[in-house]
Amino acid sequence: MKHRLVTGLIAISMSALIAGCASPVERANEKNDLLSAAGFHIVPVTTDAQRLQLQTLPPNRVVQKVKDGKPVFLYADPYSCGCLYVGDETAWDNYKREQLQQKFIDQERMNAEMNENAAWNWSMWGPGPGPGWWY
Repeated sequence: MKHRLVTGLIAISMSALIAGCASPVERANEKNDLLSAAGFHIVPVTTDAQRLQLQTLPPNRVVQKVKDGKPVFLYADPYSCGCLYVGDETAWDNYKREQLQQKFIDQERMNAEMNENAAWNWSMWGPGPGPGWWY
């Protein structure tokens, strides 16, 4: 039982480490795909005034603004496309659903990796220098 727990913790740690190694551009590209699939529209930055205003938004984070009394969701991407993603409430709801589905897929992948690790037969590799030598 202890071995499975340790194996699971190792798998989770490695997944977090690998995810942390993604560059800002790679993380932005992943999010951009979700935003596009959810119905956000890409608005290219073509003027210096737009570029300056884009810099006032937090990079790679969705923020809510109000336009004509309705909520509008903005996502500034200074790393990948240098553009602005704009979506309405429907696009935001779709994005949150897509994000949740992606987390579910990632969890399923991690579970499969943990099951694969649990099936690894350490006994054929010898006893090692003592109990728990591979930790």
